[in-house]
Amino acid sequence: MTTTLHVCTTCRAGEVLEEGAPRPGALLHAALTAADAPDGVRIVGVECLSACSQGAAVALSAPGKWSYVYGRLTPADTANILAGATAYAASTDGLVPWRERPVIFRKQSLARVPPFTLPAEAAE
Repeated sequence: MTTTLHVCTTCRAGEVLEEGAPRPGALLHAALTAADAPDGVRIVGVECLSACSQGAAVALSAPGKWSYVYGRLTPADTANILAGATAYAASTDGLVPWRERPVIFRKQSLARVPPFTLPAEAAE
């Protein structure tokens, strides 16, 4: 099962930027894609994670697992983000034990979303 690390590429991280200046979210995406993605993790840039006041933001998701959104991240956090993605990918339900999460994931979680399931009649 593949884990997706979504990275907001349009995130301004609360900064006022000059026209054409690189956005913090795009810089974070570039740093993450320049690193070796962990096994079973794909890194995908997305237009917006609606965490504008808490950016730069990423989200982790996989079928049947809880999803997480993390904010206030920078390219300096790349190694910790990838370590967190590795632990998430290895979990069965997306719930990584607190002490096994990188500190930035313990302190900068913005949301936890339950796994998506279809209603019983739609699954038949």
